[in-house]
Amino acid sequence: MPICEADPWRLQYFEHTACPPDVNIPTEDADAWLWYPAHRWVYDKIAIALSQGLDAGPHGVPPPRFPVFSKPIVNLKGMGVASRVLSSAAQYEASLTPGHMWMALLEGRHVSSDAAVVAGEPHWWRHVTGEPVREGTFDHWTVHAAPDPDIEHYCGTWIARHLPAYTGIVNLESIDGRIIEVHLRMSDQWPDLYGAGWVEALVRLYHKRQWDFSDTDRRDGYSVVLFGPHGRRYRRPPAALLEEVRHMPGVSSVQVTFHEDKEPERHAMPPGGFRLAIVNAFDLDAGRAAREMLRTHFLVGAA
Repeated sequence: MPICEADPWRLQYFEHTACPPDVNIPTEDADAWLWYPAHRWVYDKIAIALSQGLDAGPHGVPPPRFPVFSKPIVNLKGMGVASRVLSSAAQYEASLTPGHMWMALLEGRHVSSDAAVVAGEPHWWRHVTGEPVREGTFDHWTVHAAPDPDIEHYCGTWIARHLPAYTGIVNLESIDGRIIEVHLRMSDQWPDLYGAGWVEALVRLYHKRQWDFSDTDRRDGYSVVLFGPHGRRYRRPPAALLEEVRHMPGVSSVQVTFHEDKEPERHAMPPGGFRLAIVNAFDLDAGRAAREMLRTHFLVGAA
């Protein structure tokens, strides 16, 4: 299956879709970095900021003003690793870290957008917003059915200018309408919420270099996340429980998002919690009810 998925809990979205053996579709930034050498510069977050006229620089170059946002220049693992606000010159000097950067602190709506791009022209968009809880954790993500004309215009113009030869999915993260990160791959957490036939359209995009997706079943979806405390050893729920959750009305899919045979500290997780499961649903209340069923299992079974 050339849709190259590193997380076994997400293979469910792709394993039943035919894909030619010579077509590779990335879901991981490391694969995209290797496969698109002409475009891999987008993983340099300083370059992304400067391409929009935003203040940015590596640690060691003094910011002209504070506060600023600090993070690794390149982070192919995500999860907001080592990201923080630096409020003063003194805090900045105390936090200097090789390989890190600062940029203008943006405030406003944080949106993750997937775009299907053919030769630098976006042909399809979906926008997602998260409901944050604490320290990098989220209660849920909303996959919006509605378009976002401002983001689509701004980001579409940026794509046409900076990625004119690129064909594939681009994921862009923006705050207050300005791009903070670009990924040469899709968001693989919720492809089932994009509607029936979307994965088949994805394969055609990479195989035929064309976008053909009717998008007639477009509706709001929700990706509801379950976090547990760090420092415990969790066990996978029994198959019967997972099947019961999957068949709850309004639920689309369930992911158990950790490796049971891997030490907990070796998982890339945000400071605020250990991500245990994700429930994708077309009804938020149903997704939350499913999460509570799973929470009961994990709280009882954790070592």
